[in-house]
Amino acid sequence: MTSKPKILVTGCAGFIGFFVCRRLLEHGAEVVGVDNLNEYYDVNLKRARLAEFEGRAGFRFVKLDVADREGVAGLFGAESFEKVIHLAAQAGVRYSLTNPHAYVDSNLVGFANILESCRHGRVKHLVFASSSSVYGANTQMPFSVREGANHPLSLYAATKRANELMAHCYAHLYGLPCTGLRFFTVYGPWGRPDMALFLFTRAILEGRPIQVFNYGRMRRDFTYIDDIVEGVARVAERIPAPDPAWDGNQHPDGASGVAPYRLYNLGSHHPVELMEFIETLERKLGKTAKKELLPLQEGDVPATYADVEDLVRDTGFAPRTSIEEGIGRFVDWYREYYGV
Repeated sequence: MTSKPKILVTGCAGFIGFFVCRRLLEHGAEVVGVDNLNEYYDVNLKRARLAEFEGRAGFRFVKLDVADREGVAGLFGAESFEKVIHLAAQAGVRYSLTNPHAYVDSNLVGFANILESCRHGRVKHLVFASSSSVYGANTQMPFSVREGANHPLSLYAATKRANELMAHCYAHLYGLPCTGLRFFTVYGPWGRPDMALFLFTRAILEGRPIQVFNYGRMRRDFTYIDDIVEGVARVAERIPAPDPAWDGNQHPDGASGVAPYRLYNLGSHHPVELMEFIETLERKLGKTAKKELLPLQEGDVPATYADVEDLVRDTGFAPRTSIEEGIGRFVDWYREYYGV
């Protein structure tokens, strides 16, 4: 009889972490979930996500901040994790403009703690969340993991790019297999209240105007949560190895290297204009939005578009959920959860 793989998921009470934990449990893993339950957004929603796991065999929750070096080291000293899926982070582009230290503590110090503990704990694979935000000032579409991402436009984006570089160092120096996933605008049921879909839905149902930045001309590679989770699960099963074809002289590939390290985009590879997104939401709600058209916000980018060629090649998976289907599912969940 083989034992269940023990997997650590950080940020387990977060949007993506919740769904990743659920997927792992459904496939027979033993999951230890870590979260600090901070107040960046409604803690009740985080607790409600965790409540879905109450009494569920194979799941244990540990309240812990990844920035707590001794706490993280103690957890790894008491447990033996086969894999780590690191999703805990201070999220949000705009929040980073006014609360920079939260990003340094969680995204840089916290990630260093995870890397060190994975190294000493002989973890077989670290999968970590990056972001499409790392592409920053890049304008060549679609965004490719093989090209540079050296001009971030927010501190949030800079910390995520730093995570990629830090992970590569640990892969190179210590042979720690690391895979980074650049998530593209994730949405769906149980989503984050600070994200556009949640904000728009609440405002429209309450009869308040929605703020439409860049006058609605923004294009986003909106990616449904089920597609994100499928991508995470498939990548977690594929432990990276050094790339024997990697060439550091002629156009070095930024997504791989001579270390056990990979980067992938995880996006729908089908950008949608913000106005089309809003119109779809209006149809699903059966109500027209009052719109306040505004210029592009500081730190934001006008468009995102994921090249997922590497993901498809290595995992056989490409996100496929349409915004019509995805928004419909979110609206159904929102109405049921909030009773509206």
